[in-house]
Amino acid sequence: MNSNLSNTVVITLLETSDVHGHIYPTDYREPGDKLLGLAKLSNIIREERIKDPALLLFDNGDLLQGTPFMYHYAKYDRTGMHPAAKLLNVLTYDAAVLGNHEFNYGLELLNKHIEDAECPYLSANIVTQSNGCPAFGQPYRVFTMQEGIRVALLGVTTHYIPNWEDPANILGLEFEDAFASAQEWITHIRETEHPDAVVVCYHGGFERDPVTGETTEPLTGENQGYEMCMHLEGMDVLLTGHQHRLLAGDLNGVTYAQPGSAGQAIAKVELIFERDAEGRWVICGKKALLLHANEVEADQEVLELFDEAERNTQAWLDQPIGRAEGALSITDPFAARQKDHAFTEFINRVQMEVTGAPISCAAIFTNEARGFSEHITMIDIVSNYIYPNTLKVLLLTGRNIRDALEQNALYFSIDENLRSLQVSESYLHPKPQHFNYDMWEGIEYELDITRPEGARVTKLQFNGAPMAPDATFEVVMNSYRAGGGGNFWMLMDKPVIREIPTDMTEILADYIMKQKVIYATCDHNWKVVF
Repeated sequence: MNSNLSNTVVITLLETSDVHGHIYPTDYREPGDKLLGLAKLSNIIREERIKDPALLLFDNGDLLQGTPFMYHYAKYDRTGMHPAAKLLNVLTYDAAVLGNHEFNYGLELLNKHIEDAECPYLSANIVTQSNGCPAFGQPYRVFTMQEGIRVALLGVTTHYIPNWEDPANILGLEFEDAFASAQEWITHIRETEHPDAVVVCYHGGFERDPVTGETTEPLTGENQGYEMCMHLEGMDVLLTGHQHRLLAGDLNGVTYAQPGSAGQAIAKVELIFERDAEGRWVICGKKALLLHANEVEADQEVLELFDEAERNTQAWLDQPIGRAEGALSITDPFAARQKDHAFTEFINRVQMEVTGAPISCAAIFTNEARGFSEHITMIDIVSNYIYPNTLKVLLLTGRNIRDALEQNALYFSIDENLRSLQVSESYLHPKPQHFNYDMWEGIEYELDITRPEGARVTKLQFNGAPMAPDATFEVVMNSYRAGGGGNFWMLMDKPVIREIPTDMTEILADYIMKQKVIYATCDHNWKVVF
């Protein structure tokens, strides 16, 4: 915070979001420092505090999950202060907001983290079912700044979480509509607190392009940033996240920002205040920009704080667990999504064996997934299966399965100039969603991308015979997909026959350790044609 003129004050806001446990500048997949991580952002924060010692620093959620470091702590350690809380405390955050991935390891660990953190967690729209009160502390906080300027910060989280999360991890919680809750609380804040600025920190993104207004994703309510900027009354700044986009700009008089993911950038918003004729502080200027990690050195003090825990994580990752025979490596993820591949067949076969389901579906989550080479270690497991999913067996009809395959077929489009297959733009923007394309085992099918959307499944058989639309089948899939995640509406609210509460990474590791040697098999039960 600084004053350029006697009647002008500049207040600085910094926002991190979707750090996903990245402290060190590494992605844990290959050696070498990457341009990411909170240790790098720490030095940016230090530099910004030299310019403005009284700046406000916020985290916008999805901090607790996403790296082997955080997974190892959650599953095998849990001693001492939660490392994410230690980060918030050391970097002296002023407030934080819950993201959807904060719930992945259960409420016990989440509550421990919140208790360990010295900054308040703001959660207006996540309430306790029994009394409707905010479940995680306070909904907002008002900061009194230089010259008595009052900045209110309201925290809200995408209410779509129940569509993805294991019900046991959100037991007793209700997720109110983020937009409606934000408007209710902004009105309350304006009427009772009389702040000079209202900032909404929203773990959610934009459902429309903030520049053109064009729809960028299905309007499910998962992301409401555009609607918030256009219709929320009384909001000056919207800090966003969830989509992993790099955004900074203004929309309908609201300044907005979103700083990507994994600590690749930090958002900076400056609010310029001046006194009006009655002596009250009013905003006369706003601007948002992104400060990128790039070539910034990592903060050695931050790295040293977690040195022992990182060594323990690395030792765990290097632990050999088995051996692979045959072609289980992924050299081209796009090609592996066009026809049956030994790696996805292995994942599906494990899911089928563990649950007893005759049909399974699974995804290659990212384009960085490399499958298994001959010698398999824990790092191979966690770098291929990056989400803490469990397994569910649903009872589906043949019609449900066909609809799910039609949804899968939307992953592809045809480049008319090159007459080649490509990933549909909707699966690349606003963020890559390779995890929303599944490959199936236990059925025989074919997807013809030259046909109209909704009519691309040209072959669908079970045990060599056409799959009857009204016949029922047990199908195993990850818990995210079983909740309809990824716009798989046809899977929502279907009967759950069995659940395996164990994390899929543990299931895979245990399976390989028990088998000692796994063999590549591929029955070529499906393909994509164009």
